[in-house]
Amino acid sequence: MSQDALSPSSTEGRLIAETGLDARIAAIVEPVLESMDFRLVRVRLSGQNGMTLQIMAERNDGTMTVEDCETLSRSLSPLLDVEDPIDRAYHLEISSPGIDRPMVRKSDFERWSGHLIKCETSVPVAGRKRFRGTISEVDAGGFVVERDQASYGDEPTVRIPFEALSEAKLILTDELIRDALEADKAARAAREGQASDDSGDNN
Repeated sequence: MSQDALSPSSTEGRLIAETGLDARIAAIVEPVLESMDFRLVRVRLSGQNGMTLQIMAERNDGTMTVEDCETLSRSLSPLLDVEDPIDRAYHLEISSPGIDRPMVRKSDFERWSGHLIKCETSVPVAGRKRFRGTISEVDAGGFVVERDQASYGDEPTVRIPFEALSEAKLILTDELIRDALEADKAARAAREGQASDDSGDNN
């Protein structure tokens, strides 16, 4: 599928959401991200470097710059200080999903159809919970993986319902790097063109 075939929006719900304290933090930051035309990808609180709160986000067109991370940090840090969901000192880290990104929305699977992923399910699917392969089909209810490491007796393809998904991530390949860089370049060019048009309309 063409990288331009989809126009993801911030209102598209995530298939994989946080639990516990991570979920509480997500509920605090997601409305702010959406108001700034960003989408939340993941919230993860870990013991790294003492305590690190990672908020992974991206623009609706899939791009994310260092400047975007700094902008979000300046907006979210005061909000988290006020809401104070974490009862100890922590380091706030705003990051992009990266090329080998987590797959958290249906549009992620459509956008990166044809690429290699690894995923886990919350319940057994075709007798297993872990899969690795290429996304070959995507529909409203799930996606099909063509396995690249099928064991003897396993079906070469398996359909995984979105409702059974617990984790999914792209696997870094030369093809993925090429396509991701092309998609990023096209998205940035489109955004710059839109900004230029808006500037012209105001003159």
